[in-house]
Amino acid sequence: MWGAGSVEGDKRAPLRVDADTAIILREAYHKIETMFRSDHYGLYDYVRVVAGKVAPVDAFFVGLLQGARRVRYPYGYLDGQYVDPATHNYGPAGQTAWLIEHRQTYRYAEDGGAALRAGVPVSDPRRRAADVVTVPIFRSAKNGPDQLFGMLSMQSYEPRSYDDNAVRAFEWLCEMVERVLTREGEDRDALRRLPAGDNSPNTLTSDHVMEYLTHRVASIREIAAEALDEPEVSSALQAHLERIVDVTKHIQSEMIEMLMDTDLAPERRFASLTKAQQGVALLLADGLDNDQLAAELGVSLNTVKTHLSAILRKYGLGYRAQVADDVRRYLAR
Repeated sequence: MWGAGSVEGDKRAPLRVDADTAIILREAYHKIETMFRSDHYGLYDYVRVVAGKVAPVDAFFVGLLQGARRVRYPYGYLDGQYVDPATHNYGPAGQTAWLIEHRQTYRYAEDGGAALRAGVPVSDPRRRAADVVTVPIFRSAKNGPDQLFGMLSMQSYEPRSYDDNAVRAFEWLCEMVERVLTREGEDRDALRRLPAGDNSPNTLTSDHVMEYLTHRVASIREIAAEALDEPEVSSALQAHLERIVDVTKHIQSEMIEMLMDTDLAPERRFASLTKAQQGVALLLADGLDNDQLAAELGVSLNTVKTHLSAILRKYGLGYRAQVADDVRRYLAR
């Protein structure tokens, strides 16, 4: 399913944009398909550049929804400068709430910018955006309507910067971002279906995150070390590079030690389960009821109930919701 409120099975009618915009988007299509499969930062940065070729973009943000009321912004660009990633809880009247309610592209003209002003400011507070297009990103859900899980926001300080041509182009670019993000999820699902002697999901944990960040910090240290070996490095630059090498070493050490503070009790409880019971516990954490568990595992309801009884006994708990919470704590370790 495509984003921006498109209809599945509509045979994808030709995009109504002008000739110059069509040329820009056609080039973008080929580059996105070949260059940004696993480089999300590069993808967001490139989409921002392409959007700026269609219409003026003074601010550009990518937001991803997580949990009940949280939006994480992995990419932001404002007035020619990159913005540090951030996380915000959204309220009942901002752009995010508007997108959740209407499930379509938000335009400044919809309400004179009221939803924009009601949310957390993502542009220069001293210079409010005068035109905005924020496009929702959807992904397919197994049951029910497609799930809204993110947004792309283009903002301009000049009023009436975004005509219908620009909006259609932005929506198309958002669809391309959606294709990359959802295809990666589909690829992971396909890998999980392969027989490998373990049916448990490939769950992201804090160990995985720390390992990834440690390697990325190491790459920064290596770049600085290589620069130190270059001839004719000034003494001032050498001092800065040496500080980078030293700081990155400290960061790597501190990150590993941070993992030592992790509560290991959820891990011990999960490890006490058999493989079959662990599979049930993981699905409990996803909120499946007994019928869904039986269908997912391909077993009878009686077998499901037997597993649940054993899990509750080993955990020393009386309710499945308590087990689900504990499993989530283990998975987030």
